[in-house]
Amino acid sequence: MLTLLQRLSAYERLMRLDKPIGTLLLLWPTMWALWIASGGRPQPLLVWIFALGTLLMRSAGVVINDYVDRNFDAHVERTKMRPLATGEVSGREALVLAGVLALLSFLLILPLHKLVWQLSLAALFLAASYPFTKRFLSIPQAYLGVAFGFGIPMAFAAQLHTVPPLAWVLLVANICWAIAYDTCYAMVDRDDDLKIGIKTSAITFGRYDVAMVMLSYAATLAILAWVGAQAGRGIYFHAGLAGAASMMAWHFTLIRQRERDKCFRVFLNNNWVGAVIFAGLAADYALPPL
Repeated sequence: MLTLLQRLSAYERLMRLDKPIGTLLLLWPTMWALWIASGGRPQPLLVWIFALGTLLMRSAGVVINDYVDRNFDAHVERTKMRPLATGEVSGREALVLAGVLALLSFLLILPLHKLVWQLSLAALFLAASYPFTKRFLSIPQAYLGVAFGFGIPMAFAAQLHTVPPLAWVLLVANICWAIAYDTCYAMVDRDDDLKIGIKTSAITFGRYDVAMVMLSYAATLAILAWVGAQAGRGIYFHAGLAGAASMMAWHFTLIRQRERDKCFRVFLNNNWVGAVIFAGLAADYALPPL
């Protein structure tokens, strides 16, 4: 029987509060969208709502993911100690926790435009259905990119009360980025995933995995450059893209030998890719043009 502190610790680990990388990878595209939609002047309340909403929805998403994968995780080296896999948390507890987190996320956006409410239902469906895509999609990372990037149209809807075409193009950039960083993540678990029959981009791409990561990175940067041009962005934004490109080039040197630790390191480093792009974007709006 777990004590209260042990149970809270298990919930914390189930929600990945001790591993914020997923929240950050979801947060940066949302912040890109908020800054572009608001012309660099987002309302502080919107920033707070979307930052907290990102944390809550990511937490709900990983709880659902672990519930769906609870019978697989015990057979994967990296995931065998997760609370659902070890039995610290029951399946019923996980579902209740996910439901509470999703409800809190919805309550958070009640002050916003009704279009945001409607889009939040799509976001919830994406988060809940993503774990199942690893059973039948050859590149579930693309679906993850939609799920992780759905804060983009929601941010535009909150700011503009509509979702312009530019928002959907920005979502495509996020899909390309997610394919890149999550393929690196999948390269860590490739051997285990092959044994248990889960589909990932690392398996689908095979010996072209590194090339596809770099191609996805290139597509991300190209689309972001186009979005920046449409939004009238200047040298600081492009400096951010250049900084991201230099990190992506460094990532190539780490993943080309397909060593597990280095692939996982690249996955984690993508937080800084998103941060640098955001820093360039924010600076471009805040500083006078050169």
